[in-house]
Amino acid sequence: MVKKSKKKEVRINKEVEEINKKISNQLITSSLKENINNFKNFFKDDDILILKEFQSNNNPSISFCLMYYDGLVNSKLVNEDIILPLLRVESLGNDAALKLSSQILTINEIKRTKKVKDVIEDVTYGDAVLLIDGVEEALILNSKNFQTRSITEPESEKVMLGPHEGFNESITTNISLIRRRLRTNDLKLKTLKLGRKSKTKVCICYMDSIVDKAKLNELNKRLKKIDIDAIIDSNYITELTSDKRRTPFRTVGYTERPDVVVGKILEGRMAILVDGSPVALTLPYLFIENFQSGEDYYMDPFYTSFARILRIMGFIFSISVPAFYIAIVAFHQEMMPTPLFISIAFERQSVPLPAALEIFILLIVFDLLKEAGARMPNSIAQALSIVGALVIGQSAVEAKLIAAPMVIVVSFTGITSLLTPKINPATIMIRFSLLFLASNLGLFGFFIGYSLFLIHILNLTSLNTPQLSFTGIFKVQKIKDIFIRLPWYKMKRRPSLITNNKTRMKAR
Repeated sequence: MVKKSKKKEVRINKEVEEINKKISNQLITSSLKENINNFKNFFKDDDILILKEFQSNNNPSISFCLMYYDGLVNSKLVNEDIILPLLRVESLGNDAALKLSSQILTINEIKRTKKVKDVIEDVTYGDAVLLIDGVEEALILNSKNFQTRSITEPESEKVMLGPHEGFNESITTNISLIRRRLRTNDLKLKTLKLGRKSKTKVCICYMDSIVDKAKLNELNKRLKKIDIDAIIDSNYITELTSDKRRTPFRTVGYTERPDVVVGKILEGRMAILVDGSPVALTLPYLFIENFQSGEDYYMDPFYTSFARILRIMGFIFSISVPAFYIAIVAFHQEMMPTPLFISIAFERQSVPLPAALEIFILLIVFDLLKEAGARMPNSIAQALSIVGALVIGQSAVEAKLIAAPMVIVVSFTGITSLLTPKINPATIMIRFSLLFLASNLGLFGFFIGYSLFLIHILNLTSLNTPQLSFTGIFKVQKIKDIFIRLPWYKMKRRPSLITNNKTRMKAR
């Protein structure tokens, strides 16, 4: 049965390849009826495609066929700027396509093509295609009318100060939000299509004078290697272009805020916009970006530095507190002060479960509540999270199922994990890994896990750029935007790991 299914799959793939090869090689003919029949065969069983045939009122010998998808085009534009002028045509002359595109049709964007493949790609993307009898060309007319979400502030990246705009699912709108902030010809926007079936439009944005050309070439090389049916969201590109696929940490940045993307581009990074996704990707990605926020650059540098240190501390506490607590309580009680040891021992004497199993269960319950709150409607999500945590925690303590200190440890861990949402998936995996090692080997296992974790981070790269780099040389410009953020007049140079064009600001 397995061999038969494989043979059938191979046969189907060969048939699809033959059809695609036929389409890619086929050209528009001079016979309007033949072209119409070809496209009817290509779009067989597709009832939404409209093929409207008509002739000029002033010269019935001139025949046209307008092809478009119902619901994807602007009906008013099609009727008034395409069909109506064509009905008044008296003659076309030798170069009919040129005359129609330059003198008759009042469309802002018209492309001429002889390839059937181009026609199929553009008509499925919302353009109208005009076929002319006796002409071996088709005119692709920009008539898109996609319904898109309005520009709003991203729910996951809200700020008190700074711009409140966010990307939406239209790549054209997203490009305009970036272009409006960078009014220079140095900003380059390169487009390509990815996905054998979806032909998804992808745009690479960068500053030509700042970007590292070697990194840009590496990115283009990786994108060209992508061979998949469809690219539906930007995360497809993240997974298919990552330096290391077996890591819980991100090697590609992401954001829904245009101001953040512009800031990254001005530091020498490249941004990737995907049509249909409100999330922009940024490369290369440094590890410290997990603790940075777009709001850091709109507020006082002293408060920003304090907040960033809190985020770094929150990440360290989130991954280490449960494991460290279990290692001390289960293996190294002698390291605790006597009053604290007596208090914890008194609370634990009536609890039936071992401390390690107890904290595993509580952490999983906390993550269940957090996931449920994220998936529930906003009107009840907050109430569910708060009530669930209070009721379950209080009831479990009163029922002597868990010890009160364990609730404090898990609650503290959960709160600190909320400080760094960008790195939350990796935080969960590292937390449970350290907890497992500490539960079996005590502090010895805890420090082994921590060492492996640090070694892994030091080996992380993004576009072959190390995410962490220690040179041993202390310079203020090296740490100006890492653990703290210095005032803007101190940040004269761009990150040295990102670009070779390092001068951001002239010295005063």
